[in-house]
Amino acid sequence: MSTNLEPANGSRVHAGKTLADSLPPSDEEILRVEDLTVEFPTDDGMVHAVRGVDYSVREREVLGIVGESGSGKSVSSMAIMGLLPGNARVRGSIRYRGKDLLRMREKEHRSLRGEKIAMIFQDPMTSLNPVQTIGDQLAEAVLSHHLVSRKQALTRAKEMLDLVGIPRPEARLKSYPHEFSGGMRQRVMIAMAIINDPDLIIADEPTTALDVTVQAQILEKLLEVKDEVNAAILMITHDLGVIAGMAHRVLVMYAGRPVEIGNVDVVFNQPRMPYMAGLLGSLPHLDATEHERLRPIVGTPPSLINVPPGCPFSPRCPLADDSACVTTEPELAPTDADEHYAACHHWSRLAQVDDPTAYFRAESERSR
Repeated sequence: MSTNLEPANGSRVHAGKTLADSLPPSDEEILRVEDLTVEFPTDDGMVHAVRGVDYSVREREVLGIVGESGSGKSVSSMAIMGLLPGNARVRGSIRYRGKDLLRMREKEHRSLRGEKIAMIFQDPMTSLNPVQTIGDQLAEAVLSHHLVSRKQALTRAKEMLDLVGIPRPEARLKSYPHEFSGGMRQRVMIAMAIINDPDLIIADEPTTALDVTVQAQILEKLLEVKDEVNAAILMITHDLGVIAGMAHRVLVMYAGRPVEIGNVDVVFNQPRMPYMAGLLGSLPHLDATEHERLRPIVGTPPSLINVPPGCPFSPRCPLADDSACVTTEPELAPTDADEHYAACHHWSRLAQVDDPTAYFRAESERSR
């Protein structure tokens, strides 16, 4: 769990658990998503929210999914949970330990949801029932899947609150959600997600609207419970800093499709998709000069109702040309690193420069 370092003066300093301290992924595959497509009919046309998503997750692995709002991150996770609205049109396959979730009967899917596959939702205040005690809600998660007494379920709930670091857990079972702070409510959501020892935890932006100190505590706690129950984590976020310190691999999405996937260190240090290079270039960095401005990616994502031909990122891409980029959408293809894939016609041009983010600088900055 967390470590305590003993400095020379004898005082003890808390050092949070990091990804390097946690147990590594095993070779056992828990989840495989293949060619997942999700569409929603609307009055304006068909919304192509997710377009051909492929990835796999192994036991104890943390896979990060990043991208702008509307890129399909949350929709793809809701498809795994079977929580999409009734008008959603879903194709492809989502295999949990070899069983295709999309072809299961609802009763069978419901038996897995919350027990083997759990989700931590983005806003705990709207996810928790305001008129039920924390203990009742946690106990319900146990009673829905196990033939145990309510007393045993509450005992399990107390153990989970203790595990996620909530003080006086037995007394807090009788509290209501409004009596907890935002960080404490998020810990309750983590407790609810792990109370049945799931194989996979889907964390949909679990640190949104929390201050950085509480955010660090929540992420540390997720790493602890990952090892405690041997669960894999699917971390969905727009925060690249969270992914850098939390995930083994990262999947970058744009316009409903994966555009880059690979080991976190490789993708962050050697991006081969201009979109990822642009995201990294837009972040503030420690060696910036006093008056240096942030470099946002110009333009906006395309409409998912009328997806343009060619590469969806081409109108915003400094490497785009008038041939393949505007006529043919690139497929995910291997790059110059092991198990690193990018969807770009010109990824080799990024490989030829030391700093791929330089393409997103103003002309005046590039000449320095």
